[in-house]
Amino acid sequence: MLMRFWQSNTLRVKTILGPVAALALVACGAEVPVEDAPEASGDAAFEEGAMPVPVMGEEVRIVAFGDSLFAGYNLAEPEGYPEKLEGALRARGINARVIDAGVSGDTSRAGRDRLAFTLEGQEATPDLFILELGGNDLLRGISPEETRANFEAMLTTLRGADVPVLIMGMRSPPNYGAEYQEAFDAIYADLAEQYDTALIDFWLEDIYTRPELFQDDRIHPTAEGIEALVASTVDEVAAALPEDEAEQ
Repeated sequence: MLMRFWQSNTLRVKTILGPVAALALVACGAEVPVEDAPEASGDAAFEEGAMPVPVMGEEVRIVAFGDSLFAGYNLAEPEGYPEKLEGALRARGINARVIDAGVSGDTSRAGRDRLAFTLEGQEATPDLFILELGGNDLLRGISPEETRANFEAMLTTLRGADVPVLIMGMRSPPNYGAEYQEAFDAIYADLAEQYDTALIDFWLEDIYTRPELFQDDRIHPTAEGIEALVASTVDEVAAALPEDEAEQ
């Protein structure tokens, strides 16, 4: 579903991209000069030649809850973001286990509907819950008000379960209009502040203007794109862990 959306909107977005307009995944097809995203290889957390850090402490359980961007669309199982993130955290000495709870095609409403089931299925309360949804809401033209309400419901549930949250922010394509774009983009920062959660403002920031890091659909990252995303977000994920866990 994401595929048709970004393909159909890429050409329109190319004509209006600027410092503010270059915001969304569609921009990954635009030929805009940008600085290179962080280079990544292997676990994406090492500089070349760095010595591994021994993994220590109790297991840190992280649930990566999202859509196809977490589910690893068209990638081998070990190449997805949750799997690569786990390796990067372990490379830092954090005894991390990242549970892949991504479901391709999920909207925020679908996430809301399966959240309780996902939490109930965990062996223990997660040390961190990474919430990544919203792209399919854009695809389906769901109103920002409905998306916000679904996020509020999920964050209320997570707060009630005393689970720390990291929100992975998304951004609306500019061709949706300024009013829609402003309303959608504000959801993530507003709710992160309201619910006192960690936030990555736009988690695709470092790759969205690099088409070579996306598959042919210009939506889903390649394996190399995933490694770059892990390299650029692992610091913020580690910082979102409870202090006693992050310091292991």
